[in-house]
Amino acid sequence: MTSAGSGLSLLQTCVLSLLVFTGASQFALVGALAAGGNPFTAAAGAFFLGTRNAFYGLRLSQLLALPKAIRPFAAHWVIDETTAVALAQPSRRAVRIGFTVTGVTLYVLWNLTTFLGALGAEAIGDTAAWGLDAAGPAVFLALLAPMLKSATERATAGIAVLLGLGLLPVLPAGVPVLAAALAAPAVLWAQGGARPHRRREGPR
Repeated sequence: MTSAGSGLSLLQTCVLSLLVFTGASQFALVGALAAGGNPFTAAAGAFFLGTRNAFYGLRLSQLLALPKAIRPFAAHWVIDETTAVALAQPSRRAVRIGFTVTGVTLYVLWNLTTFLGALGAEAIGDTAAWGLDAAGPAVFLALLAPMLKSATERATAGIAVLLGLGLLPVLPAGVPVLAAALAAPAVLWAQGGARPHRRREGPR
């Protein structure tokens, strides 16, 4: 429904869901498009949010140890949920089963519900009149909030929100999302500067 409110057709919504199997990137893309952002800028923001899956892949490649011919297909299912299930398994066989079952189940259900949601959005007409433009950000926040467990993570999220909202009136749509990414290195730099340096003492 969110993508329909952003101007995407039923076919475009389904193709996006099939090819971009990561919720955060999808919400970022359609949110930027809904705000009138440039498609390339919107795609850049979605790509940036999806880069975390590359780090998941580095770890899963060691645990799964799949044949090279299968790896490109398995990479499409490397998301938060499949990674979490795979890492919780005690053996390589269990890792492969957990990853595969979780990937297949989520991929099928995600695309099925995407199709039904987009179909329903076309049936109800003007999605803006129903306030569905707020559904994407609300879902994204619901997914993100439980992951902010440490003070560092909460500080990074808070600074990112300030950057995103603060730059929203002065930058084109989609660009504030990219600028908000500066929160992570800023927090890491602040933490590094706050750590006391140990004095090196020579031999007595």
